[in-house]
Amino acid sequence: MTGRRRVAKKGAPPVIDPYLPSTGNFGYRLSRYELELEYKVAINRLSGSATITAMTLAELKTFTLDLSDALAVSKVTVNGRRPSQFRTAAGKLHITLSDPLPAGAAMTVAVRYGGSPRPIRSHWGEVGFEELAEGALVAGQPNGAESWFPCDDHPSAKASFRVQISTESPYFAIANGKLLARRARAGMTTWSYEQAEPTSTYLVTLQVGMYNRHRMSKNGVETFSVLPDRLRANFDHDFGRQAQMMSLFVELFGPYPLSDGYTVVVTDDDLEIPLEAQGISIFGANHCDGQRSSERLIAHELAHQWFGNSVTAKRWRHIWLHEGFACYAEWLWSEHCGETSTTELAHHHHQRLINSAQNLVLADPGPRDMFDDRVYKRGALTLHALRKAIGDTNFFALLRDWTTRYRHSNAVTDDFTGLAANYSKDSLHALWAAWLYSPKVPPLDPRA
Repeated sequence: MTGRRRVAKKGAPPVIDPYLPSTGNFGYRLSRYELELEYKVAINRLSGSATITAMTLAELKTFTLDLSDALAVSKVTVNGRRPSQFRTAAGKLHITLSDPLPAGAAMTVAVRYGGSPRPIRSHWGEVGFEELAEGALVAGQPNGAESWFPCDDHPSAKASFRVQISTESPYFAIANGKLLARRARAGMTTWSYEQAEPTSTYLVTLQVGMYNRHRMSKNGVETFSVLPDRLRANFDHDFGRQAQMMSLFVELFGPYPLSDGYTVVVTDDDLEIPLEAQGISIFGANHCDGQRSSERLIAHELAHQWFGNSVTAKRWRHIWLHEGFACYAEWLWSEHCGETSTTELAHHHHQRLINSAQNLVLADPGPRDMFDDRVYKRGALTLHALRKAIGDTNFFALLRDWTTRYRHSNAVTDDFTGLAANYSKDSLHALWAAWLYSPKVPPLDPRA
């Protein structure tokens, strides 16, 4: 991640991303979070500490972290010293140092905090920490991380994570990465997880419920399931082809990007949509019906491990680099299974887009529309048009190059279009102009 410069009109507060103008922070670059938390399910009480490792990008006297107003801060230290002042207001923890830190200085920020976490209200509904009937979940996208820990809550601020969570012993708690330890004492169980790969805050999750963990597959990528026992039979059928799905995506997109495998969580509650996290996908009980009715969503969430989680948009305007790619992965899986082909799916969704409002620019859809289904389907159609223009060999070589070159980092649309130019003997300017930068839905190539 590179440093951020303050770019704003005179008199206006600087913003990192106009899609989420109040989220993200200036003056430092984070590299690691260590969370030591306790969660009491019955009373929805979260408490503990966050230790954050960072480096200053300029001389720093004051700085902020994103943190929900539902959580109260009791103590702050910076490099072991108490600051002259700290306060929380409007979703920010404001810290004023007694003495400024020079540019390039190491900075360790320790924050003790607690409260009853609740979701963040946003354009896209409620996001973040949410109580369940028997447990809790975190749906972090796009700015929900601040609902449960102090952070720099922007996708370009990637860091490693260690999450230690204690909760009542009947409950299973899962966070990102490798399970390092599980210790039971006095009716509480403490779970410790390590996520070594750089991860955006919205992709860090916490899931608590009456679950059991099962090993699903060891065919190159260790895969686990975490779910209530009552759903196990349905799960074995609904997710029964996930190993083949993983093999296909590794072949098409390149090596699975994480060292600690992949976990599917199924909550005991229904969820409107599945959720992606680094190395984890979260589904509701309604997605586990024994009919394989959610298999396209299983493909979509798995594909996000490459597109969105490993290669992450630097700004939210580039969200099609996540959702268009994951949607096209659904189509590729369907075709691989001998079901509906990518060509048939392209024609079907193209017609639906033609019949929808044509007022969305894919490369900059605007904050209210960045999760609109048109972003997903038009993004997939853009990739299909590119595939037909450059051929299968070049197209899949491009995808593997993309996931390798930008692995565990951030990218923008121009990065992809620039890389794609290396795989085409003809100019792709007209294709990008039509699909990415014009609101009108272009015609499909007759060969598509």
